[in-house]
Amino acid sequence: MRNGTEPRWNLPNSISLIRIVTAPVFVLMLLSPGKGMSLASAVFFALVCTTDWLDGYVARKRGIVTSLGKFLDPLADKLLITTAFIMLIPLGRVPAWVVALMIGREIAVTGLRAIASDAGVVIAASRLGKFKTISQIVCLVPLLVHYTYYGFDFHLAGAILLSVAFILTMWSGIDYFIGFFRAEKAAEN
Repeated sequence: MRNGTEPRWNLPNSISLIRIVTAPVFVLMLLSPGKGMSLASAVFFALVCTTDWLDGYVARKRGIVTSLGKFLDPLADKLLITTAFIMLIPLGRVPAWVVALMIGREIAVTGLRAIASDAGVVIAASRLGKFKTISQIVCLVPLLVHYTYYGFDFHLAGAILLSVAFILTMWSGIDYFIGFFRAEKAAEN
């Protein structure tokens, strides 16, 4: 926050809020999973996800990083990505156990951050965590498209990318816990 004068509701926070509000729209789109709506939902999801980069860019460029923004931005990511994964389960596009483990990782890391904060330990977003988010978005787009276009099997591509996203998700979760225990041990010494 620049000199403490920036309002809580600024452009970057508004963009994050828009991402949060789009989640129910996205759910409605996925209730009609035909070929056209699947493509439309993939395009919609990809466009909404680009605003993640936009809000961060604007906040840094204008020097208006706020506590509310630090809360809303990852919340918007998690809500949109989790919604997509959950909605793809009944469509048979992703295994439920994969989604359960990935969401479990998100809950565990969020809980860990709360515990760390209470102990005075700051767990910043790691580069691996950012790669995890990108990999999840990248795998979700072809899984949302699902159908074959011009001889390209989007579902197969999405399933392969899901394997990468799953590994990065689990790996980054373990990395957060290792980092926490290291920071806690260093604080004790």
